[in-house]
Amino acid sequence: MQEQQRIHYPRLDTILMVEEAIRDAKEYPSKRQLWLSLKRKVMYQTFNVIISYLEESGKIIQKNGKIIWIWNPELAAKYRKSDLMVK
Repeated sequence: MQEQQRIHYPRLDTILMVEEAIRDAKEYPSKRQLWLSLKRKVMYQTFNVIISYLEESGKIIQKNGKIIWIWNPELAAKYRKSDLMVK
């Protein structure tokens, strides 16, 4: 019988920890560097789920093997307050 691969979904505090590590990084880390620098241990599979989520939500991009934080909360707040019409 073939074992099914289990996906460990991250908790919110784990996602926030990864976000903070990316934002506070002095240089753009590689995926492995970021994973090793986390305050708590996280399964690599779970870490990959977090990275995929952050990329799909527009908070990070992966470019040339590096992870770059691109989310700008001030700009998002500006657009929330404006009378911007979305079609």
